[in-house]
Amino acid sequence: MKRKILSALLCMAVFFSFPMAAHADMGPKPSVNVTFEGVKTGTEYYGTLLSERDSTGPSSAWDGIEGHQDYHDGEEEIWQAFADYPDTDSYYFLQEWWNCTGTDQLNWTYYPPSKFKILLWFPETDTYFVSDIYERYAFDSYYTVNLSDMAASEPADGIIVAEKSYDFTWEIISLIARIVATILLEIAVAFIFGYRSKKAIRFIAVVNIITQVLLNLTLNFINYSMGSMTYVFFFVMLEIAVFVLEAVIYALLLRKFTDRKADCMITTAYAFAANAVSFAAGMWLSFVIPGIF
Repeated sequence: MKRKILSALLCMAVFFSFPMAAHADMGPKPSVNVTFEGVKTGTEYYGTLLSERDSTGPSSAWDGIEGHQDYHDGEEEIWQAFADYPDTDSYYFLQEWWNCTGTDQLNWTYYPPSKFKILLWFPETDTYFVSDIYERYAFDSYYTVNLSDMAASEPADGIIVAEKSYDFTWEIISLIARIVATILLEIAVAFIFGYRSKKAIRFIAVVNIITQVLLNLTLNFINYSMGSMTYVFFFVMLEIAVFVLEAVIYALLLRKFTDRKADCMITTAYAFAANAVSFAAGMWLSFVIPGIF
């Protein structure tokens, strides 16, 4: 009987997790974010990423057919400037560009190219600056380009160098925030199930610290190195694995830390409810506070 209950709960977890996973894939996609430093205030300039391939996601190179140009709200001059650039490695202009004037930012947040060059155009002098070839190195890849040595006012093209500038400090903060939020939610669910003694709460907290640290560190590594599709797949699989692991641990050991009857069915139900609540809350918070969740 207990095996049937556990199997049913596991099937419910799989059933409810996959629709949520599909919803999660509607969230952030890999991105390339470039910050430019040393540009004189007020200097007008535009940036794009030249791609090794002729398309990525919805973005693609012009097919040469008149009328198929994507001028982006009539900015034909800018489009033409990037389209006319004679790249020595035959990288493609995918008809995407950013006005970097004032912001000093180029953020390609929806299917950026995997291999790319950073290309800048200064319209006042009709000057180009281009980088060597770079690759996305993380789910969200950050680069910084120092242009202080580039005399944009002079009519001469130049080569720019981009340095990786991934913000590991913020990733650590967001990791800790996710773990703490999950543990607090699962302890709150424990109170609902009647596990309120200090020993029981302490035991549940320790179990959650271990499982959530392992889960989040693994997911962070996957997210950093493999991208969103792989992340979503492992997110669902690992959440199910954590539920099963916690259900087994609670069934075997929780009774030692509480005066309340803790049979397999109750502890399994608690493990499922706690993980379902934290999962749903995480999905909601990923839209409310996307930088952390």
